[in-house]
Amino acid sequence: MAARVTIVSSAQISADTAFASPIQTKRRRHVSPEAGRGLEILGHAIDYLMDEYLTEPGCISAGDDELEAVQMLMALNRQIYFSCPVVKTLKERWILFLQRFNARVTRRVPE
Repeated sequence: MAARVTIVSSAQISADTAFASPIQTKRRRHVSPEAGRGLEILGHAIDYLMDEYLTEPGCISAGDDELEAVQMLMALNRQIYFSCPVVKTLKERWILFLQRFNARVTRRVPE
């Protein structure tokens, strides 16, 4: 299994590229086939670059071009993922159903 190293800080990523909206990490997202394919390709590219970087002799430093490339790919990966719509929870869907049902019932009741 490939090792994953995250060296990205929130100060290194501009707000317009990676964090355009508040991040909700505990919510599922509906990933379209196109977004899924993009995430898959980016994931493979990140794994490949990290494997190559970690197998090279030498010390790891924060200013390496390889690490900057990985950080850019990771930021793009997050941007694609967080642009996917959040899936409504069962509670939210149930409340929406009840609100619509209530609206129909109140329209049908004669005054």
